[in-house]
Amino acid sequence: MLFRSLILYFCVQVLCLDYSKINLPNDHLPYYFYNYPKIGQQCETDSDCPYTYVHSDKCWGYEYSCTWENQYSIPSCPGDHRGWVKTKFDQQNTFYTQADFGYIKQQLRELKVLCEPLFPQDSSLECSEHMRFCRGRNIMINFTSLLTRDEPLRYKMDVLKEGEIGGFCEFHQEQLHAETDQISPLQSWGPELRYFTKLNKRPIQEGDCDITIEKPTYIMKIDATVNMYHHFCDFLNLYASIHVNSTHWEAFSTDVHVLIWESYMYYSTFEGAWKAFTEYPLWDLKTFMGKTVCFKNVVFPLLPRMIFGLYYNTPIIYGCERSGLFKAFSEHMLHRLHIPFHKRKDSKIRVTLLSRVTKYRNILNEDALIDALRENNSYSVQKVVYNKHIDFKTQIELTHNSDVFIGMHGAGLTHLLFLPDWAAVFELYNCEDENCYLDLARLRGLKYVTWEDKTKLMQEDEVAADHVENHAQFKKLLDNYSYHDEL
Repeated sequence: MLFRSLILYFCVQVLCLDYSKINLPNDHLPYYFYNYPKIGQQCETDSDCPYTYVHSDKCWGYEYSCTWENQYSIPSCPGDHRGWVKTKFDQQNTFYTQADFGYIKQQLRELKVLCEPLFPQDSSLECSEHMRFCRGRNIMINFTSLLTRDEPLRYKMDVLKEGEIGGFCEFHQEQLHAETDQISPLQSWGPELRYFTKLNKRPIQEGDCDITIEKPTYIMKIDATVNMYHHFCDFLNLYASIHVNSTHWEAFSTDVHVLIWESYMYYSTFEGAWKAFTEYPLWDLKTFMGKTVCFKNVVFPLLPRMIFGLYYNTPIIYGCERSGLFKAFSEHMLHRLHIPFHKRKDSKIRVTLLSRVTKYRNILNEDALIDALRENNSYSVQKVVYNKHIDFKTQIELTHNSDVFIGMHGAGLTHLLFLPDWAAVFELYNCEDENCYLDLARLRGLKYVTWEDKTKLMQEDEVAADHVENHAQFKKLLDNYSYHDEL
């Protein structure tokens, strides 16, 4: 009995940590331990910790103590800002705030307490401006009235009614209503939280919950799941929200639930991406229909179609590129999904052409294009078709091991998020949507190529290949291998 007590005492004093819940790319670990120095200190003396080699002198960029020089990324702004700002630093800082970890910093600085707890068991709710991001504790949501809804629920702004969401707290109602100024299904949490009510007792302690969810829960209002461009807005914003919510050392753990805010059964060829965020099956509104549910820890993440949001409506300043947030997201996904980077067998540039098996926007002379590319002995060329018959992780693996990614305008070009840093994207024809994948490539920090003269769709693949061959990281990669047997 005494031995057992000593173990419990030791765990309380030193913290019994499950280090597997950290599970981050090696390059991200210094930034993690910067935010949780006590975990780092314990790790240094814990023989079970696999991260004793990590030093925490770097920061993501949204921390109060983080300096510009030590943050994860500094935007590259080689181009003219076209009169937006006066100085080069202002240009960099504008891009950083629009589309990098500066956006996370902005959400954190905007957080306001709307439901204020007076005691530990009380409820709490805080949101950033316009209710783009919210998080709460001991929150009650009553799904009983959904039993009378005949129509399927998706993009509905009346899922909840007055009094069907609330908490026991000091409620700042006027301040909450002031933030519900962007009422739209995928722009804010205003449609749901405008009905927040102060309860007259603690719902969990008083037994008012049919179900109490102990684990942290992310409630998601998601965009079109059939379209990779739109659906990955969901995943990017979920990743960004984890940073906004990173108040605890288990912030990046997959020991969390995800509730999709619709009654349709979730289906997507990109379903495998959820494994980067949760180890449990997804919930939807049918899961709790007819029940009163209390969430001990709930997050309402950043949404895919926010005004000036990420990345669908991002207003990117001219002349800048290379968002650290997008790079970190890419690395996080690749790590969590266990996507390998294949050792190179030669120094050839790996060219991947994405073929579309659709009615529109196909390459009419696709075979001739492939044959012409293969005539160049410096290229290793493959044609791929990304559809439901190819596992999503396999798709990402093929993309991640490409140096030049070629395709017609379409959502499949969103795969560029997972290209290596030296890669180039060749959008054969942008279909007069000039900024969509150009901007996404800029955010990811990749070379982007397309035809400028729409009357002459002439072969210009050398531009992308030259970029890869001359990129410092690609040269460094090749220097690590010997090709004497192949050359």
